[in-house]
Order: sequence, then C-alpha cells, then structure tokens
Amino acid sequence: QLQLVESGGDLVQPGGSLSLSCAASGFTFDNYNIAWFRQAPGKEREGVSCINGGGSAHYADAVTGRFTVSRDNAKNTVYLQMNNLEPEDTAVYYCAAERYGSSCFFFYSSGMDIWGKGTLVTVSS
Repeated sequence: QLQLVESGGDLVQPGGSLSLSCAASGFTFDNYNIAWFRQAPGKEREGVSCINGGGSAHYADAVTGRFTVSRDNAKNTVYLQMNNLEPEDTAVYYCAAERYGSSCFFFYSSGMDIWGKGTLVTVSS
C-alpha cells in the first residue's frame, strides 16, 4: 500500500520552531519528488516546498529563508524544518509524492500521486 504519514504538528508561539516529518512506505521513495503543501482555514491549499530525489529543493516565497526541507532516502523520510514561525503559518501541512513530471516543482497539487492525511501546525501566543 502506497502511504505517506506526516507527524510533528503542534502548537507553537510566534518566532518559534517546529520540525515536521513525512514517512513513506509501499513505494521506491528515492524515485519520487516530495512536496509539502499547507491549507489554512478558509483558504486554498498552497505549495510550501519541493525536494526531488537527488535532494534539490525550492520553496514558496512566503517561507523562503525560514523553512528548510531535507530527505533521508535510507529512512524513506522527508523533513520540514520551520523556523521563525508566524501566525500566518497556521495550517494543516500535507506531504505529497510525485513519480514523474513537474507538479512538485510548480506546486500543482492536482498532479501529485500520493498524499498524506496531514498534520496541524498552530502558531499562536
């Protein structure tokens, strides 16, 4: 069964840090591009970061300089380190996998092949 499971969501104060994990199973992980998306209450889902199988990453403008994505192919896991969090970062964070194409790079959610169920990040004092 192809599966992605996110973890690490929590309540954190503005300016704080949080690390999310996305654990994959049931497929050859290092052949897939992995994206993080987020969806805030009442808003559309938006792309946050994308990392390809070789480890090259890019980010949405809103998180550049604050978030860092990495992957450990031996552990079938992608990480999202979030620093200097802002209330606007409050959202459910999802990871998604893409086998071929450019959906990850362009944050095109409809083109992603596998999705996790999400983990909630709340930034509030």
